[in-house]
Amino acid sequence: MGDDPILISARGLERRFGEIHAVRGIDLDVPAGQVLGFLGPNGAGKSTTMRMLTGFLEPSAGTVRIAGIDMADSPLAAKACIGYLPEGAPAYPDMTVEEFLRFIAKARGYVGAEATRRVDAALDLVHLGRVRRQSIETLSKGFKRRTGLAQALLHDPSVLILDEPTDGLDPNQKHEVRELIRKLGGERAIVLSTHILEEVEAVCTRAVIIASGRIVFDGTPQAMEAKAPATVTRNRLDWVFRSLTSASAVAEVTT
Repeated sequence: MGDDPILISARGLERRFGEIHAVRGIDLDVPAGQVLGFLGPNGAGKSTTMRMLTGFLEPSAGTVRIAGIDMADSPLAAKACIGYLPEGAPAYPDMTVEEFLRFIAKARGYVGAEATRRVDAALDLVHLGRVRRQSIETLSKGFKRRTGLAQALLHDPSVLILDEPTDGLDPNQKHEVRELIRKLGGERAIVLSTHILEEVEAVCTRAVIIASGRIVFDGTPQAMEAKAPATVTRNRLDWVFRSLTSASAVAEVTT
């Protein structure tokens, strides 16, 4: 994977909210073909970092480049390379699924037959065909999540930023979405935020853990699992996560 182009690059990324230092100097490179599991406890700075990577939030310091494009210099061009599934997957509840996706297609500049092709392809990709004419407010949480994923994929982006993509899905739906992410990761750079450690094992080729706005682990899921002692025979990733993000570990990182 060493020859694959770097599609996401962050250098010295920081974000302050008044006295709160939410993100503290993150460096991150994600090449094409990599699915990165982005982990951390609540309040660690995950969502803030992802919002900065997507250009929805301006860094207090540092730079973001998407597919070689500087987010600060050319935000529209950089954002055009990104498919973003935010936490909660906001949408217009009175629109049908198809209407919403057509609205997204128009916003991205697709019209006529090309818009129809892309909407149909997105509906098919995440298995939304049977609810395409159903209003979003009447959908289950799982179908709402899949609608959000469809809009993120509609323009065939080279970068996917997914915040809790399987939240609210039943086990069968989780399996389908994980298989889709694994397939999509062959050509794209994907950053996947999740609290589900089994998802990291199932989908990700790399894991990054942050605590108090700093990276405390960066490596393969196998390397993460290997940090657990031999005496831990179950939930080994969970043990490693807790050991790296505990209050005492975080105090060592931030002092």
